[in-house]
Amino acid sequence: MTADPATAPRRLLALDVFRGLTVAGMLLVNNPGSWSAIYPPLRHAPWHGWTPTDLIFPFFLFIVGVTTHLSLSGRRARGDSDATLVRQVLTRGSLIILFGLLLAAFPYFPLDRITSMRFPGVLQRIGLAYTAGALLTLRTSWRQQLAILVVLLFGYWALMTLVPVPGYGLGPHTLDDPSASLAAWIDRTVFGSHVWRTAKTWDPEGLLSTMPAIGTVIFGVFAGRWIASDRPLADRLVGLFGAGSLALVAGLIWHWGFPINKNLWTSSYAVFTAGMASLALATCLWVVDVLGITSWTTPFRWYGMNPMIAFLGSGAMARLMGSIITVPVGGEAVPLQRVIFDRAFASWLDARNASLLYAITFVVFWAGVLGVLSRRKLFFKV
Repeated sequence: MTADPATAPRRLLALDVFRGLTVAGMLLVNNPGSWSAIYPPLRHAPWHGWTPTDLIFPFFLFIVGVTTHLSLSGRRARGDSDATLVRQVLTRGSLIILFGLLLAAFPYFPLDRITSMRFPGVLQRIGLAYTAGALLTLRTSWRQQLAILVVLLFGYWALMTLVPVPGYGLGPHTLDDPSASLAAWIDRTVFGSHVWRTAKTWDPEGLLSTMPAIGTVIFGVFAGRWIASDRPLADRLVGLFGAGSLALVAGLIWHWGFPINKNLWTSSYAVFTAGMASLALATCLWVVDVLGITSWTTPFRWYGMNPMIAFLGSGAMARLMGSIITVPVGGEAVPLQRVIFDRAFASWLDARNASLLYAITFVVFWAGVLGVLSRRKLFFKV
């Protein structure tokens, strides 16, 4: 835990709010009352295409890019050497990956859970993408960063569409079959059975698809560079709205040749979601900093200022309630989560509304936890 970050250099309220909205959205879609009863916008797209749920993870990586630029440029201005900044980046990235692995192995028993655990994951991807994105942009100009971004996105497109996949060959069908892409083949080769259990033959946070995810971080670095400029706020907002609109349209156009796909993190998906993130961030800046409408922001500030606690704590809680802690019901050991859902929600609501209300209650509960931590000025900072 660290002291109140308000004592650090001035934070961007809109950025904390945007991050908080993203993290709260992540908890909302990850914790339905029943996975069999979910409104379509709260599901991931089955394969190609997108839903609002598919925007959450890239939004967070985009924010990582924004804060990376603001943090590193601020530390450099205070006199930190490049060697110090590199150590900070490597340490922070390693800790994020470690936390992801610890959460994947939780609750650390029985032993076969650890030996068969999934190696890739959300935090692991955040750690890798943050580290690579920060190091690639640490000493580079915006033109060099643009060149790196182009290489990452078009390089990934070339690998996924022009390189034959062992056992599957070459052709559009390798993108349409989740098991047939080059990314899936690399995941099976490197991780073996330690991939997403639902898929078994590929992983949505696999190695190769982390390449364009690094591009998402670099998009955020561009946004952070623009936000931190000395231009008038109105000009910065117009720039974010304009660049976001162009990226959104470019991603939709690229979709015709390289489909938008969250699980593959296709280049079109990276461009499209970066555009959406720019528009969302610009909207938050306009509402919070221009119009001064802040009465609704408090719970999202709590989420935005303690995102690691929210992610790790809610993930551990969901696993405990969903499989470890059981309640005897009719002579059968039933998971606590199912008992709460059945008795407090499904007993008086139809299935999808009960599932949604459970998820909302979960988000509100964690807002309360984070609110208590905020009032006590306790923040977990990696």
